[in-house]
Amino acid sequence: MSGIRKAAVIGAGTMGSGIASHLANAGVPVVLL
Repeated sequence: MSGIRKAAVIGAGTMGSGIASHLANAGVPVVLL
């Protein structure tokens, strides 16, 4: 099984920005919508 290569997070509220932040800190390219 391969790892996560990129991600999109829909919603820039408290949860969405937190999830995007953790993914970015893990080195995953993130698009925040």
